[in-house]
Amino acid sequence: MFIDIHAHAQRIEGAPRFGVWSWASARQLIARYDELGIERGVVQPLIGPEYYEPQSNQDVLDMAAAYPGRVIPFFCLHPAAVNNSRDADFRPLIRYYLERGCKGFGEATFNMRFDDPRVENLLGQVAEFKLPLCFHLSHREGQGYGFVDDPGLPNLQGALGRYPGIKFLGHSPVFWSEIGRLETPGDRVGYPGYGFQEEGVVPKLMRRHENLYGDLSAGSGCNALTRNPDYAAQFLTEFQDRLLFGTDICAPDTPAPLGPFLVGLRDRNRISTAVFNKVARENAIRLLGLRLAS
Repeated sequence: MFIDIHAHAQRIEGAPRFGVWSWASARQLIARYDELGIERGVVQPLIGPEYYEPQSNQDVLDMAAAYPGRVIPFFCLHPAAVNNSRDADFRPLIRYYLERGCKGFGEATFNMRFDDPRVENLLGQVAEFKLPLCFHLSHREGQGYGFVDDPGLPNLQGALGRYPGIKFLGHSPVFWSEIGRLETPGDRVGYPGYGFQEEGVVPKLMRRHENLYGDLSAGSGCNALTRNPDYAAQFLTEFQDRLLFGTDICAPDTPAPLGPFLVGLRDRNRISTAVFNKVARENAIRLLGLRLAS
């Protein structure tokens, strides 16, 4: 069975999110997991106002208590919290959530740059606890959500070097579009619909920085692999210890094409069973310090 590194759920079933559609409740998420053959998964709160209606960390802790062994809680703190100060002390809050079972930090969707003093203050303290941190990237500031970065991901590269204690889980179209060389910079905004013959910046950054991991969730992660299936097998094999299966389930019927794609690569001997098992579950067990199901 798979372990999901990235999913979302809301506290009240059927309540509108963003005024348009409803997210999965924890009950609906677990039902979807049963359909997809997913043993358990990380539920990440979205605590900021950048795009979604803010959610509480406690919501996710309550879900983990209601579904022990199925929901793995992450927590998140906004860099502008605690008086919007570049000197805020987040350590007591970090300890609080770790003591209550949280296994990582995310999803970080702040529409700020990595070198914003408030971001640097927060990341410096997260690094002290050597936590995995899932981040979303954005191509612009002032509209949308996610850390703002430029073509080639220079700001991410700087953060990887400054905070070696953080295991950064790369996620989002802006991140995964750069697995291969892009025809135009504007293609990084969505899911490039064409293949590539030349590597992009993501594998190069992963070779330089051992603290960069790949969260393969959502359409962005799967699209990155399906753009060039031959390269996907090579990429999965080379970085087999730092790539993680994910879904990014939001709605009760969120598509989850990554699982069948990985199974297909394994069954056609494009990747080994050992590589498949690492990406499907073993890397998550190691990264998050999970106990194996009895």
